[in-house]
Amino acid sequence: MPSKTVAVGSSVGLHARPAQLIAEAAEELGVEVLIGIPGDEPVDASSSLMIMTLGAGCGDQVEITSDDQHALDTIAALVEKDLDAE
Repeated sequence: MPSKTVAVGSSVGLHARPAQLIAEAAEELGVEVLIGIPGDEPVDASSSLMIMTLGAGCGDQVEITSDDQHALDTIAALVEKDLDAE
Protein backbone atom coordinates (compact mmCIF):
# COMPACT_ATOMS: atom_id res chain seq x y z
CA MET A 1 0.00 0.00 0.00
CA PRO A 2 1.26 3.52 -0.77
CA SER A 3 2.13 5.58 2.28
CA LYS A 4 3.17 9.09 3.24
CA THR A 5 4.96 10.26 6.39
CA VAL A 6 3.91 13.65 7.77
CA ALA A 7 4.38 15.67 10.96
CA VAL A 8 1.42 16.21 13.28
CA GLY A 9 0.40 19.87 13.02
CA SER A 10 -2.14 20.16 15.84
CA SER A 11 -0.72 21.84 18.93
CA VAL A 12 -2.27 19.18 21.20
CA GLY A 13 -1.26 16.30 18.94
CA LEU A 14 -3.71 13.67 17.76
CA HIS A 15 -6.12 13.97 20.67
CA ALA A 16 -9.89 14.50 20.94
CA ARG A 17 -10.79 17.22 18.41
CA PRO A 18 -8.10 16.50 15.78
CA ALA A 19 -8.70 12.74 16.04
CA GLN A 20 -12.45 13.24 15.61
CA LEU A 21 -12.03 15.45 12.52
CA ILE A 22 -9.56 13.03 10.93
CA ALA A 23 -11.77 10.02 11.69
CA GLU A 24 -14.87 11.71 10.25
CA ALA A 25 -12.99 12.58 7.05
CA ALA A 26 -11.61 9.03 6.75
CA GLU A 27 -15.10 7.58 7.25
CA GLU A 28 -16.56 9.83 4.53
CA LEU A 29 -13.88 8.72 2.04
CA GLY A 30 -15.25 5.19 2.19
CA VAL A 31 -11.90 3.45 1.67
CA GLU A 32 -9.40 1.91 4.08
CA VAL A 33 -6.95 4.43 5.50
CA LEU A 34 -4.45 3.49 8.19
CA ILE A 35 -2.44 5.79 10.44
CA GLY A 36 0.45 4.91 12.68
CA ILE A 37 3.79 5.75 14.18
CA PRO A 38 6.51 4.54 11.76
CA GLY A 39 7.70 1.11 12.86
CA ASP A 40 4.56 0.40 14.94
CA GLU A 41 1.30 -1.29 13.99
CA PRO A 42 -1.01 1.19 12.21
CA VAL A 43 -4.63 1.74 13.25
CA ASP A 44 -7.87 2.46 11.39
CA ALA A 45 -7.98 6.20 10.61
CA SER A 46 -11.79 6.19 10.72
CA SER A 47 -11.72 5.55 14.49
CA SER A 48 -10.99 8.59 16.64
CA LEU A 49 -10.40 6.34 19.65
CA MET A 50 -7.78 4.31 17.77
CA ILE A 51 -6.08 7.50 16.54
CA MET A 52 -5.83 8.76 20.12
CA THR A 53 -4.18 5.50 21.22
CA LEU A 54 -1.18 6.41 19.06
CA GLY A 55 -0.24 9.15 21.53
CA ALA A 56 1.22 11.26 18.72
CA GLY A 57 2.13 14.79 19.79
CA CYS A 58 2.70 17.99 17.86
CA GLY A 59 5.61 17.55 15.47
CA ASP A 60 5.69 13.74 15.77
CA GLN A 61 5.99 11.81 12.53
CA VAL A 62 3.05 9.59 11.55
CA GLU A 63 2.61 7.39 8.52
CA ILE A 64 -0.63 7.41 6.54
CA THR A 65 -1.33 4.38 4.34
CA SER A 66 -4.06 3.76 1.75
CA ASP A 67 -4.51 2.18 -1.66
CA ASP A 68 -6.49 5.28 -2.66
CA GLN A 69 -4.17 8.22 -3.45
CA HIS A 70 -6.89 10.84 -2.92
CA ALA A 71 -7.69 9.41 0.52
CA LEU A 72 -4.00 9.25 1.39
CA ASP A 73 -3.44 12.88 0.42
CA THR A 74 -6.63 14.07 2.15
CA ILE A 75 -5.85 12.46 5.51
CA ALA A 76 -2.17 13.43 5.33
CA ALA A 77 -3.16 17.07 4.77
CA LEU A 78 -5.49 16.98 7.78
CA VAL A 79 -2.80 15.48 10.03
CA GLU A 80 -0.41 18.29 9.00
CA LYS A 81 -2.94 21.05 9.83
CA ASP A 82 -3.45 22.58 13.27
CA LEU A 83 -7.00 21.32 13.65
CA ASP A 84 -7.31 22.96 17.07
CA ALA A 85 -6.95 26.41 15.50
CA GLU A 86 -10.25 26.09 13.63
